[in-house]
Amino acid sequence: MNRAAGKQGRTASCPRILALFQKRVDGDDALMNLARLRFSQAQIGTELYAETPAELEYLLQFRPYPEAPAAVHLQRGLDVMDQAGRETIAHFAGKAAGRIYGLVVHDQAEAVNRTDDYTDALRELDSMVRGGDGVYLFIEYASGLDTEVFINLFSRIRGLKNVSACIDTGHVGIWKIRKIFSEMHAGRDVCEIRTDDPGLKGLMEDISYAVEAALPETLRVVRELGTLGKPLHFHLHDGHPLSSSSVFGVSDHMSFLETVPLPFQFRDKGSLDLMYGLSGLSSIVRQSLEILPPDQISFSLEIHPGEGRTPLEDAAFLFDHWRDRTNAERMNYWLAVLAQNKKLVDEACRQFYLRRKGE
Repeated sequence: MNRAAGKQGRTASCPRILALFQKRVDGDDALMNLARLRFSQAQIGTELYAETPAELEYLLQFRPYPEAPAAVHLQRGLDVMDQAGRETIAHFAGKAAGRIYGLVVHDQAEAVNRTDDYTDALRELDSMVRGGDGVYLFIEYASGLDTEVFINLFSRIRGLKNVSACIDTGHVGIWKIRKIFSEMHAGRDVCEIRTDDPGLKGLMEDISYAVEAALPETLRVVRELGTLGKPLHFHLHDGHPLSSSSVFGVSDHMSFLETVPLPFQFRDKGSLDLMYGLSGLSSIVRQSLEILPPDQISFSLEIHPGEGRTPLEDAAFLFDHWRDRTNAERMNYWLAVLAQNKKLVDEACRQFYLRRKGE
């Protein structure tokens, strides 16, 4: 792939690794400068959330290092079947040409009943973003479509050069867990169960059975979409339907190192492993690299902040004008979690190539 943006931030054998690049806590641009410092130190690229080209320009000024790969997640409500939505996407592609690797938009539940309209819209977008100096459009698995429907959509447009899939590991895994548990319990939503539910003990075996299906389903989606031979963008994060650890109250967007505490013992433990963990993350990375060359893979850590504080130390000078540095330390804690998870992806890649070298 001879695209200028596609060469950003990687070696010949290493996929791009990015992470959420946002404030996420209240404060001024010192927080963005802190993010720039930590991303530069960890050599992480950026996934930016921008609703307007002006917001994108503001965020790009904090690029952590010149060759840092960048992707841009556009507003969630964009409708690719609407002409105005397509023009917005094309406008971003033109403005960002040569400076970012890809644009990310959510898929749409309407694609189930309007498949032809949806794929026709993507074909038009393929021609609209073509010539944008390497900008791909990635459609994220986000609306809860049956994964088979999502896979079939991309099979229908496999000839498009500039439109491909964003596999959100958390969304795919949670979808599969909910589907299996709902089939076992007459439509009950496992994500509505909390750890203080009085009936939880009696459901634990079934919940665990459903959770164990998340990784095989995710690997299947990676395999099916990877065999189309097109670049794939990943939103990497872990989760569990019983999790309430996220400050955003969701079941995923968690670090691969977390666990879910329980108020009782289950299988001789007082906590639950997440649906992937370290071994699952390694399996996802390995499956991706077995199918696609590294320059067609981008891993973006879409991990939301948890509660914690980390001293600023070498970054304290950025906050000399702050009296209360609580939010700065909260931001620093989150950035440390992202850096830690980036190391996990690095190590999974390293182990893959070591095994391949030994074969």
